[in-house]
Amino acid sequence: MTTPPAAPFQGTRVALSLHGATAVVRLSNPPSGLMDEAMEAELEQVLAQLDDPATWPGGRVVVLTGGEPGVFVRHYDVGVLHRRAAAMRARGKTFSLERPVPEAGIHRCIERIDRSRLVFVAAVNGTAMGGGFELALGCDLRVVQRGAHQLGLPELNLGLLPGATGTQALAQVLGPALALQCLLTARVFRPEELPPLGLAVACVDDALAHALQLAAQLQAVPGRACANIKRLVRQAPRWPRAEGLAAERTLFCDCMVDAEAEPLMAAVAEGRRTIADKPPPSA
Repeated sequence: MTTPPAAPFQGTRVALSLHGATAVVRLSNPPSGLMDEAMEAELEQVLAQLDDPATWPGGRVVVLTGGEPGVFVRHYDVGVLHRRAAAMRARGKTFSLERPVPEAGIHRCIERIDRSRLVFVAAVNGTAMGGGFELALGCDLRVVQRGAHQLGLPELNLGLLPGATGTQALAQVLGPALALQCLLTARVFRPEELPPLGLAVACVDDALAHALQLAAQLQAVPGRACANIKRLVRQAPRWPRAEGLAAERTLFCDCMVDAEAEPLMAAVAEGRRTIADKPPPSA
């Protein structure tokens, strides 16, 4: 049975458009901009389609952005969480680390992004708090848009904690001390604060346009090298040092035999370029 190719998608919360080797995924839930179960389900469906080499064999970069002006994803719908909490209390539910809670849709989406061969860029075009900011942190690169937008993980103000990888992601990027400072004070960031902290690559007037420029630059270099770099960096905190170094040596050689790398190496070896010169961005 032939697998159907990736195709544009328009749901109630998620829209997918394809632009050659780049996909743009727009998230929206007007007028609130809140994430809910419908957004989780549609995003999971779209990411599964894009991540399957059989449906999108030439795919390289996925850009996630908000479909409404000034909002990436505002945060998860607290009304939904409040109703779930009431139902769990009514049933006398208790929780222990010995009995882990199963993953929900947002967890599966972020895990897929983590494991994917594709490069994910969050074009944060507005407010992104709680689950919205966690989704952005789950991407490989982030671009934030200038403006009076709120960004961060202030779940402590609800008596909660970030529950969709936020504590782990923030600790990896900022280190434990600064992550604790941000989480225990429910810090809300301004867009321009993110690049100096390593939480974004740039703060610009148009996050989507900048993200598409990054996508074009990524498409100009071999996909195998990008995928191998992502795998090594993502796995670094999880691997023992010797295992990580062995994987690095092996994947370095895997890149060396890639036919797409040969002309890039030849141009430097023959003096036509330097190692610092980026290949021209793809169209």
